[in-house]
Amino acid sequence: MKPTKFRCVVIVAALGWCCSDAAADPLNCSLSQYRAVPGLTAVADASALTVTWDGDRNQELRLRLGIREGTPTIQDLSVRRRGGAWASLATNVTPEFRVASGIRRMDNQSLEGLRKNGITNITKEIFDKWGWDTFWDAPLHVPGDEGDLKRQTPGVPRKPEEVKRATAVYRADRCEVATDGTRVSVVFPGVSLGVFAGRLQFTVYKGTNLIRQEVIASTMEYPVAYKYDSGLKGLSIGSGTRMSWRDTADNPQSYWFGGAANERESPLKTRNRVVIAEFGGAGSIAAFPPPHNFFWARESARNLGYNWYRKDSNTSFSFGIRQAEDEEETGIQGNFALYSARPGTEQHMPVFYYVSGEAADAARDAVLAFTHGDHFPSIPGYQVMNHHYHMALGARLRAAGSADAEIEDLAAIRAVGINIVSPIETVGLNPRSLKPRPDAETLEIRRFQIEGARRHSDKDFLVLPNDEFYDSFYGGHTDLLYSRHTYWRYGRQPGQPLTEAIEPYGQVYNLGSAADQLEMVKRENILVSYPHPRSKNNTGFPDGFKDKDYFKDPSFLSIGYRWGMGIDRSERRLCEYRCLTLLDDISNWQADLPTPPKYLLAISEVQEQTALDDIYASAPVSYLHLASVPGPDDPTPVLDTLKRGDFFVTSGEVLVPSYSVQGTGSHRTIVADVEWTFPLDFVEVVWGDGQRTDRQIISTTSLPAFGKKHFEIPFDATGKKWVRFAAWDTAGNGAAVQPIKLNLPVK
Repeated sequence: MKPTKFRCVVIVAALGWCCSDAAADPLNCSLSQYRAVPGLTAVADASALTVTWDGDRNQELRLRLGIREGTPTIQDLSVRRRGGAWASLATNVTPEFRVASGIRRMDNQSLEGLRKNGITNITKEIFDKWGWDTFWDAPLHVPGDEGDLKRQTPGVPRKPEEVKRATAVYRADRCEVATDGTRVSVVFPGVSLGVFAGRLQFTVYKGTNLIRQEVIASTMEYPVAYKYDSGLKGLSIGSGTRMSWRDTADNPQSYWFGGAANERESPLKTRNRVVIAEFGGAGSIAAFPPPHNFFWARESARNLGYNWYRKDSNTSFSFGIRQAEDEEETGIQGNFALYSARPGTEQHMPVFYYVSGEAADAARDAVLAFTHGDHFPSIPGYQVMNHHYHMALGARLRAAGSADAEIEDLAAIRAVGINIVSPIETVGLNPRSLKPRPDAETLEIRRFQIEGARRHSDKDFLVLPNDEFYDSFYGGHTDLLYSRHTYWRYGRQPGQPLTEAIEPYGQVYNLGSAADQLEMVKRENILVSYPHPRSKNNTGFPDGFKDKDYFKDPSFLSIGYRWGMGIDRSERRLCEYRCLTLLDDISNWQADLPTPPKYLLAISEVQEQTALDDIYASAPVSYLHLASVPGPDDPTPVLDTLKRGDFFVTSGEVLVPSYSVQGTGSHRTIVADVEWTFPLDFVEVVWGDGQRTDRQIISTTSLPAFGKKHFEIPFDATGKKWVRFAAWDTAGNGAAVQPIKLNLPVK
């Protein structure tokens, strides 16, 4: 279809515009993909495109876009109470994007995992398969040749010329407008951003005051890792203008632009990742990143300052979102891997704005509603679990000399709505020195871990004292989830029994092989999970042992689910390339086994943390279909729920409180109840035939924010051996239920 060009001149006064367009470039704007929706309209004239839509809280919004000397410009951003007078919050402001990029390197832990798989020659093909999901990398750390970093990352010291920094340059000469359900996007081509080239896009959503501003760009350089900052530049300072935020202790803070102009952006460590520009009595604009996929994998949840402002002059300022360039004071060297940009993939670099006719506090409350106030909401009949916290519970209690010592991490985790927490202790190696631990120390730490978990649990809060088996006999790292208190040691000697009595611990297992490990797992009703598959020491696994009996055994429950580990901003789903693809691969590998499928188990990977940390954003959770929290001495109901796969994983914004596969034979129906906060993008039914994976994607862009829907999706099961369901929103958040084998009884 030939694009339709709208060049009609609209009388400015009739629409209430007060700003001058004298300096605006002529605007060629194609509306061929646009269609009017009640409460959401776009109108173009010779110099501007005006998008008007119904927001929330009885408000209407208006975004007027143009081009000035090739730069896409927000000529006016206004808000009003329905039927009232427009209040202009921003005029002639421009989007600001900055990027810093470096070279992606594969870490030593990944190389170790590949060596165990017999792979020693790291060709480009091998790197492209395994190298993008590296963990121990810090591409902006120059020279990066000291201490732990040198040990973890080959190929250092880095050279200063590897790091490239740039601010977006715009050469737009047109725009394109498209309707998708009840949202409208406006695209401006011609963006250059360092090693990237692409387009700028604004998206607005009927029924909410959200605006998504993003650069969508790709690079052909190789191998690129990067971070980005974004925001708005050139907002006016008036007598009532201020920046508003909460500090990490949740205290209200303000800046009224009374200081001198800034030479560069001023970082802000804000609570909930939100900063708000308030314009006297006219209203407010809040800026915030996507709550989860803005972050790559780290071993810390420390708030590094994810917002910024900059006083550019006495009359104008800028503000937005940012990523730091290193771990700053956390003391964790070498783990700041950035995003991965596979050549040719479209990398999305978004920032969200919430535009309000109210003051900053009301705008902040509206923003926090999208993440339930950074709290995992309760669902009747469900318990919220997270696994694989590196808080060194037993080691810290042992050092304190008492199992009653305070562990502030537990209170901080409990405060975000998690009521089953599974801290793991590292067995076999000391996680700090990576040297073997003496047996006596290992057993004593385990004793403090068990007793500390018993004392720190409560009627509605369960601490599960579990282990991470470094250098597992299975391959890589394996997590052990215990149904009863079990002691074991690494390194069974010839002639040494599998178990022996050692006071005060009772029966202690001596493990020297995969067969020993499996025997203990079966005797003690232990579940095994693989915490970071295809990354770190587990690179090349579980692929490398997919045919082993211990992996096929039902005791091998799950793989860890957490975004990051080389997150790629072309992903539409959290941990799409590494976790979800692997889950589907495993479901196909084991499609014909008469055993339940493997599952996704949400993990943290974060070390010690406090209430000041950004815990909610750093890790997903699992919602277990479990009526109540069991006591610390018999967590069997938790493990039984996990074994049934009766749980879903989620970032927190999308929930699936009810799900089933109904029907028999080839005529099945996927039935699911879904709840969400951010506008929902799509739901999907994913299946496999034992060889390949396929899916049906159902667009949900016509549904409003903060919605609920009951889905009944007909499903032809002919030739299909397993199926799963997931839902994803516009901020990349989502929820995924566990796969169900179609040849096993449906529970």
